[in-house]
Amino acid sequence: MEFRQAKQDDLLPLLRMYEKIIQKMNAEGIPIWDDVYPCAYFAGDIEKGRFFVAQEGDSLAAGFALCDSNDGQDAVDWAKPAACACYLDRLGVSPEYAGQGVGGQMLSYAMALARQKGEAYLRLFVVDCNLPAIGLYRKSGFVQAGGVYEEQIDKDLSLREYGFEIRLLPMNPHPPSR
Repeated sequence: MEFRQAKQDDLLPLLRMYEKIIQKMNAEGIPIWDDVYPCAYFAGDIEKGRFFVAQEGDSLAAGFALCDSNDGQDAVDWAKPAACACYLDRLGVSPEYAGQGVGGQMLSYAMALARQKGEAYLRLFVVDCNLPAIGLYRKSGFVQAGGVYEEQIDKDLSLREYGFEIRLLPMNPHPPSR
């Protein structure tokens, strides 16, 4: 599997992949995404160089955005609020690749990218009803921050989101000598 920065040619396949992800989430009782979010953000994410994909052959297997900030970043109690951090957004795995470890591989890739940027933490928000994602984050070593971010989507919809973070240990440029 190839992990890389998304390019403009990926936009249509990305939209198709997330359409399948959204259908699966709705079928599983997690109706939190639609054609507006996250889909309306992909073109801008790609243009800004902050969207990354996993590709297997001719198929996209997963994607995520790596952002410098998040609207909810001040709403929860991070371990070290002032530390340099970036935010994982819009992580999705194609239903064809679900259960094959691709989500964990994408998280590892995101952590490596964040380390390269010199970040101390990788942070994210997840809606409280998205139990599969919460399980993945915990399994991957992310720790839940205190508090909840209440995101008002419209007058009838409010999402409760938990913040999760993982401390990124700097990569040692000089391995210990033997």
